[in-house]
Amino acid sequence: MDVEGGLAGERGHEHSPFRQEKFTLHPSSSVCDRRLPGWGMVEHREPKLPHKSSQPAVPEAAARQQTPRRPTDASWHPTHLLAWTESTSCAESCLLSCPLQVLIMAEEVRAAVAGQPKRLMSSSEEPERLEENGHLSKRLKSQVDEEDQTKKLPKRKIVLLMAYSGKGYHGMQRNVGSSQFKTIEDDLVSALVQSGCIPENHGEDMKKMSFQRCARTDKGVSAAGQIVSLKVRLIDDILEKINSHLPSHIRILGLKRVTGGFNSKNKCDARTYSYMLPTFAFVHKDHDVQEETFRLNKETLEKVNKLLACYKGTHNFHNFTSQKGPKDPSAKRYIMEMYCGEPFVRESIEFAVIKVKGQSFMMHQIRKMIGLVIAIVKGYAAESIIERSWGEEKVDVPKAPGLGLVLERVHFEKYNRRFGNDGLHEPLEWKEEEEKIAVFKEQYIYPTIINTEREEKSMMNWLSTLSIHDFNSSAVELQANNKTSKNSDFEGSDGCDDDSE
Repeated sequence: MDVEGGLAGERGHEHSPFRQEKFTLHPSSSVCDRRLPGWGMVEHREPKLPHKSSQPAVPEAAARQQTPRRPTDASWHPTHLLAWTESTSCAESCLLSCPLQVLIMAEEVRAAVAGQPKRLMSSSEEPERLEENGHLSKRLKSQVDEEDQTKKLPKRKIVLLMAYSGKGYHGMQRNVGSSQFKTIEDDLVSALVQSGCIPENHGEDMKKMSFQRCARTDKGVSAAGQIVSLKVRLIDDILEKINSHLPSHIRILGLKRVTGGFNSKNKCDARTYSYMLPTFAFVHKDHDVQEETFRLNKETLEKVNKLLACYKGTHNFHNFTSQKGPKDPSAKRYIMEMYCGEPFVRESIEFAVIKVKGQSFMMHQIRKMIGLVIAIVKGYAAESIIERSWGEEKVDVPKAPGLGLVLERVHFEKYNRRFGNDGLHEPLEWKEEEEKIAVFKEQYIYPTIINTEREEKSMMNWLSTLSIHDFNSSAVELQANNKTSKNSDFEGSDGCDDDSE
């Protein structure tokens, strides 16, 4: 008896994948032939069974042991089914399940066997690299695992306390797409990517990590307490890993968690700068002086501090920057304190440090404030020029060299009052890091200033240019300068950033 296409009829669908197969049953010989796609012919033969009455009785327990059972537990593998079907006669298969179910199980076996090598290949996400001895590098596997774990870490908003020597850099702010002028942020972003703190695409687009610097420092200007805010992955030993990818003259000295909306530029209340200079800069123009032998007397230091104190309060500093007119509201700045400390000797030269704390500063403002005081002490300008410089009159104010300027620290007093004691965030104060800051200044910032001054004589060369400045503007010059300032009122500072230095 031949049955053609019976299976398709059983499935009840003309597009059955089994409709082309043949199922031939020979009752006389009890032969069951099956032709399955991809299998060729699988033939099972068994002799005719004798009459039931002539068979010896077999105990029920023994019969269960002789008859193979189809695996039913959850641990069975598709290849077990293949062994089971080969050991079970066609007649028994037909009795245990209908032909359609058998063929479906057989098809599953074939698909499982054919796909098993591919499954094994895909179980490894990357091609295994072998060492010379043929074994997989354990170190490589651990590195891959560590990278995967790092990528899963959530990003958190933090601030970093930075210190750096600015010599050889064109300021702090990064110029994306320009490799001609190297900046501090170029090295910082590179270290963040290499340490795994940020993805590589965040280094290319710094907005993705909400990066913001507290103060822009100009070419050659150093910092002992710069603050940047950004989102990073909080990896283990984060400071050590970042510093391992930075040059020795750039260090991350501290880290603190902050609120999600924190912005280091907008949340900053004030900034403190220092300016280190040789004291021979205060010698009167009529006196000759030897650099290494001069020592500042007490009377001159008092005069210097008296002049510096004049800057306290809110004044119009349009003459102390460029591209600002006298009526530009952003030219008004608030100075909290300014003084010169006691002198000290380094490398046989006496130095002093001027400190100034203000709400914010404009481009070149601090250097011009110091330059005008030096011009007065040396006798090139009258003391009254300071008051005159705050008026609408255009005054020629000299700009001191940028070598000695250092960003000392930034202040977040309002933020600390609101969030510093909320139990979730720390106040942005760095008392524990003060020792590290002092060590860094002694190792990198002060030696750079001193050695550069000895080699390049930047202060001495600048002092020789004071005589060419005109500290008394005429009415004609005032009108010409007013026209220039009106055309440039819309450029420069936004009025709230430390555009400075």
